[in-house]
Parts: sequence; C-alpha cells; structure tokens
Amino acid sequence: FCYILNSRQMGKSSLMVRMMHHFNHEGYHCGAIDLTRIGDENVTIEQWYKGLAVDLLYSFDLLTTVNLKAWWNDRLDISPLQRFDRFLQDILLVELNNNENQPPKKVFIFIDEIDSILGLKIPVDSFFALIRSCYNQRMIDPKSRYQHLTFALFGVATPSELMTDIRRTPFNIGQAIQLESFKRHEAQPLLFGIAEKVSNPQTVLQEILNWTGGQPFLTQKLCRLIRNSKIPIPVNGETEWIENLVQEKILKNWETQDEPEHLKTIRDRILYSPNKTQLLTIYQQLWEQKEIVSVDIAVQKELCLSGLAIKQNGLLKIHNRIYELIFNRRWIEYNLGSLIDN
Repeated sequence: FCYILNSRQMGKSSLMVRMMHHFNHEGYHCGAIDLTRIGDENVTIEQWYKGLAVDLLYSFDLLTTVNLKAWWNDRLDISPLQRFDRFLQDILLVELNNNENQPPKKVFIFIDEIDSILGLKIPVDSFFALIRSCYNQRMIDPKSRYQHLTFALFGVATPSELMTDIRRTPFNIGQAIQLESFKRHEAQPLLFGIAEKVSNPQTVLQEILNWTGGQPFLTQKLCRLIRNSKIPIPVNGETEWIENLVQEKILKNWETQDEPEHLKTIRDRILYSPNKTQLLTIYQQLWEQKEIVSVDIAVQKELCLSGLAIKQNGLLKIHNRIYELIFNRRWIEYNLGSLIDN
C-alpha cells in the first residue's frame, strides 16, 4: 500500500498512468478508479461500495465476466463494506488469476482523486480500515489472496483529513511517496520542444527554473510560451527576454490569462478554506521573512497542499518567484482586510 498526497498539478495522475503502463508491460494486472465518478454528496453507502465494484470490473475488463448485480443482491444480509471485501477476495482476485497453470500475478488498484471522499456524507473511515485489514491479512495468512493485492492512493489531502481514527488508519503502515519539483537534470527532456528556438538551451532552462522553482505545470507552461512566441530570443539576452515573457503572459492580468487554470486553483484553496485566516497569517509571515521553520502543524500542511509553499531542509518556503509576485503583500493585506471588515 502506498499513497501520493500532494498539491494539484504536480504530476500525480501522470505518474499513475506511467506506473500502470510499466506494470502492465511487466505482466501485472492494473486497474484504476477515479473517485469523482463514483458519486456526489448524496450517494448512499450502498451505492458507493457497489460503484467501486462496478468501476473495478470495468477497469480490469471483467464487466461481462461477472453478473455483479445478482452476486451483490444475493448478499444483502451483510454490510456493503463486507460485500466489497468479499468482492475483492472471491471475485476480483479469483477472476484475474484464474489460470491454474501460472503462478498468481500481482494486482494493483490505483485510486485517484481520493480527496473527493471528503465531500461525501457517508462514513468512509471503514474503507481505509479495509485497506489496513488487507495488509494485516497478508501478515496473518501467507495463503491469503490479499498477498497479491496492492493499493495506491492519489490525491490532495493529508492522511489525518482522510482518516481520523489513528487506531485503524492504514497511513501509518503504508509507504508515502513524495513528489518534488523538477530538478535541472529532470527537466532536460523539455528542451526538445524549444531547442530550435534558443541558442543557449541550458541558460534558458535555468532561467525557466529560476521563475517556476521547477513546479511541473508552470515549468511546462513557460516552455510552451517560449516555443509559441514569435519574438526571437537574443543571444546573451535570455534573462531579460524570459522576464518580459513572464510579465506579459503570466503575471499581467493573471486571472484572465490563467488558462488552463492553475493560479486560481491555489487562490481558491486559500480563500475558500475554513482556515483562511490562519493560512493568510502564516503566509504573510512567510512572504515577509522568505522562509520560516517548518513545524508539523495542520495549517502548514494545508498551505503546502495549496501548492503555494514547500518544505525544504526543515524550512517552509514560497514555492517559486511567480507565486511570490502574484500572491504578494498587496494581495495578502487585501484579503486579510476583507476578513476583518466582515
């Protein structure tokens, strides 16, 4: 069991797709669920668990193999959670490894947008407890079918938001995977898209990273703006040229130019949070001091999940220069002032 919980547009879904392609190539079974498709805030617990089962059958191409409706209705005397547990053991893991002449293959279930459960009215702690139970069964019974099953969760939330009961949480036994910004060597492939536009590609790349801090979405967006620009980049004038491009295409009237939406997503995660006063206050401190000591508190974690800040070497920092210029002193004071006025 592993989980990747990070801010939006850091490459979580892209990583999931690449992992699935890799595991499929290795001969393993992979299926993915996007939880935003399972139901809205009015979904019942019965519909939610059955929706998980339907999507898993579809993802693993087993929909025509199993009469899920009949199987599910034959077990109405047990809870939806128990039915889903039996579905995993008796249907999914059996059908995927039904060739007795071959050893069982590993099965990977990728669950994307895991944070969407926070908007549901049904209790979901038991779902995470089930993931922990699957892990425990592997320890208890070496012959358990769960030996072959691995869950991978992706989303924008903290473990404590998703599961409040620390006695049953799977997050203290799972493997956390941290996604970080592009390092210079990791961003080298992006140069292929702009190579014909620039004379000093490494200089240009460094200037891009100086602005974006390696944030994947912004880094790729700036590369795309460079490629599409009709203004030539002067040799030895890359710094000024890129600064002008950032000013004109990203910073100027940023709310209008923010397509696909990125900066507005960060803004909204701050301003529509129930903790916006604390978030703005700690961000004001961070903006003025440039870095503050990283502390394991909820408000710092939420600020990092917004994407606005990152933790590096025990310090909290603003993620990049673009964020610092857009979410500046004027923006902070305006929004803090609005809270005071209200």
